[in-house]
Amino acid sequence: MPKKPRTVLDKLFLIIKGLGMGAANKVPGVSGGIVAFVAGFYVEFIYSLQKINIKAFKLLFNGRFKSFYQYVNGQFLTLLIFGMLVSYFSVSKLLDYFLEREELFVWATFFGMIIGSIYYIASDFRHWNKGTVTSGIIGLIVGVSISFLSPAKENDNLYFIFLCGIISVSGMTLPGLSGSFILILLGNYVLLLVDSVNSLYDTMAEIIKGDFSFVENQVRLRTLKILAVFTAGSATGLVTLSHLLGYVLKHFKYITSAVIIGFITGSLGVVWPWKNPIYIVDEMGNIAIDSNGDKIIKNYERYFPVFNDSETWWAIVFVVLGIALLIGLERYGKNRKR
Repeated sequence: MPKKPRTVLDKLFLIIKGLGMGAANKVPGVSGGIVAFVAGFYVEFIYSLQKINIKAFKLLFNGRFKSFYQYVNGQFLTLLIFGMLVSYFSVSKLLDYFLEREELFVWATFFGMIIGSIYYIASDFRHWNKGTVTSGIIGLIVGVSISFLSPAKENDNLYFIFLCGIISVSGMTLPGLSGSFILILLGNYVLLLVDSVNSLYDTMAEIIKGDFSFVENQVRLRTLKILAVFTAGSATGLVTLSHLLGYVLKHFKYITSAVIIGFITGSLGVVWPWKNPIYIVDEMGNIAIDSNGDKIIKNYERYFPVFNDSETWWAIVFVVLGIALLIGLERYGKNRKR
């Protein structure tokens, strides 16, 4: 836990980091955990979540709210989660806009940022030996394997939705593992991160206008119920995984770091910029459409770029910009710690 009080600038940067985590979690192939790891607050994030335990609930139920807030590092979690929530309804919308119009350049930037994060993490790691090299290779193999899996069909069973919540939140706690991509593999990305979020957004907009007609809309209510169960699963997964990771980081720090480095490297296959979408096709042979009228992507067909194309060189420029951005953030963070 931080010993010095956070300045206004520190709090602002923490909200911005939350914005980054929220946006990253929304994009298939990008992990919010990478943002936490590279921005230097990953360990504090895990240990703060680990504080949500029996002792914390006793403080809460006994009415000792200030003690509870301090015990769970409440200011840190509140600002970070606030940034994530704002991101879900703002930054992620902007990200969706650019993904629709300049997809190649967006993926190129992400690709560069992940390369930068690998450099950042690996450059500070000085504990390579037989065990850590083996762990890194295992992480690499798992990361590459996940990126080439085929997705399942959509499933709205509430028990499965709860499980999706537990699994999907792994992207926030495990750098390199994209929670949204896992939802694609489970077949529920559109249901849980598009349709459900849009239903909540529409419902909130209607309530503000004094329109409560949604209570008679059974489809809307079902979707909101699904979102509630998914949120409960995510909260459960966030706390339980943080306890597990806290134990692992404490007892197997170097092995864990090596696995993370390998895993992030393996995730490069997911964000490879040069790829063509493979769409989900229904039983009639038509491309499936989500509630926004967008075609639903189930995976990508990757290819090597053609270097006599100007667009390829612009994409490479964005890769370099992504790398430079991460290295710049790293140096900025180190200078702030001095």
